[in-house]
Amino acid sequence: MAYHKGSIPFRALFIMLCFGMAKSLYTIPLKIFIGTFNSSLDLDLTPLKLIQASGNGLSLASDPTGIVNFLDMVTNLQGDSGRGYYMEMTLGTPGQKLNILVDTGSSNFAVAAAAHPFITHFFNTALSSTYQSTGRGVAVKYTQGNWEGELGTDHVRIPSIPGTPTINIATILSSNGFFLPGVNWQGILGLAYPLLAQPDSSVEPFFNSVVRQTGIPDVFSLQMCGAGLSDSTTADPAGGSLVSHGGVEPTLYSGSMWYTPIKEEWYYQVEVLKLEVGDQNLNLDCKEYNQDKAIVDSGTTLLRLPVNVFNAVVEAISRTSLIQDFTSGFWGGTKLACWLKGETPWRFFPKLSIYLRATNNSQSFKISILPQLYIQPITDVDGRLDCFRFGISSSANGLVIGATVMEGFYVVFDRAEKRVGFAVSRCAVNGGLAVSEILGPFSSADVASDCAAGGLLKEPLLWVISYALMAVCAVVLLILLLLLSCRHRDRSGEITDESSLVRHRIK
Repeated sequence: MAYHKGSIPFRALFIMLCFGMAKSLYTIPLKIFIGTFNSSLDLDLTPLKLIQASGNGLSLASDPTGIVNFLDMVTNLQGDSGRGYYMEMTLGTPGQKLNILVDTGSSNFAVAAAAHPFITHFFNTALSSTYQSTGRGVAVKYTQGNWEGELGTDHVRIPSIPGTPTINIATILSSNGFFLPGVNWQGILGLAYPLLAQPDSSVEPFFNSVVRQTGIPDVFSLQMCGAGLSDSTTADPAGGSLVSHGGVEPTLYSGSMWYTPIKEEWYYQVEVLKLEVGDQNLNLDCKEYNQDKAIVDSGTTLLRLPVNVFNAVVEAISRTSLIQDFTSGFWGGTKLACWLKGETPWRFFPKLSIYLRATNNSQSFKISILPQLYIQPITDVDGRLDCFRFGISSSANGLVIGATVMEGFYVVFDRAEKRVGFAVSRCAVNGGLAVSEILGPFSSADVASDCAAGGLLKEPLLWVISYALMAVCAVVLLILLLLLSCRHRDRSGEITDESSLVRHRIK
């Protein structure tokens, strides 16, 4: 979910786990919301996310030594289409069960700790003998909504996984626009790095705590299975899988795994080299794709693109598509495009490809999604029309590889080796056809050696240094002005994170 998302958010998704010292892997089933959607041909689609599910009801996790562990996949799906992947977790002593969204774009583990009209239950800290408040307040703002609460610690357990690590928990006491009507989750689990933790990086994120306390490798992977599925789907497949305990599960993907370096350890920041619509290169400067940042974020609903890139993509799709008369509202995400029931529009649209730098700096690979992933079924109207939305949006805060793309791939977050891996997901199938592909390697000689945004301060220590230097400069300037008998000038205000001098580290 990334903070202050300018996109359709849905902070959500995930979580890893395995506790204990066993060397085997575990696959955690993720549930997902599906249900009826209040249809309209002219909609504000901000809260929507198209996701659904996977496989055959069983997921296998095995390690290189051949040790195998099974966890039954939970297929009891419920809720509204577009609200995110979640899993059940148990907090406190005695345990209280909550459904928690999984999010690789934030770093706080936050749960409802007070009643709210849109949730059925919450974590009652007074009933947990192991909960300890730190006395520190915390507030987080997303593009959609915000919440405030206090920090504490408690035991956290996952069904079928041994161990009870002590985890930092942000207890949500008040919120606005964060919990949504009809949702079946009561919290969010951020899987990104400490630099994104609120109120500061001293709050150790969930996964960091588990790695430190259990000794598991610093790797987890995520499969999100919603390709081409809508809220009207009658099947109840599982929502996906989170594989943790330091490994990659080969049964969840096909073909080769391709890795791209993590450029900065705050979000999972990667380097995008170019984009293609169909086979047409957009021919933009590669720094345009990485303007501000380019990240992999399971908590962002759509593929979000910097404004210039988004406009170029829309123009290319419009030029390539067999359909010429699309309203701007469809591209802008406020209108649905509807066809007669049974008439799928995907054949009218081109595939979209993103080139990522490979771990070999002179090479790249491309991940491609078919229109089944970005022309997303949302609802039907009176049983006569099937309606779709555009799964790409513009962004003022960088490029975000969100669920629109991630649902096509099995994604490995290899923090130990500072890389993110992509392979074609076995559940990225629609109508018996794969809706994603990966090709490579390609030479990256035709692009700059470093396309990533740079030169902006992200580290909290550097923030402190920058503020200190500015303060020193201000004092020196004041002394000089006094010595020169100049009139005192009022300053316009403090330098804030929104200034051009220090990066505002929220999406």
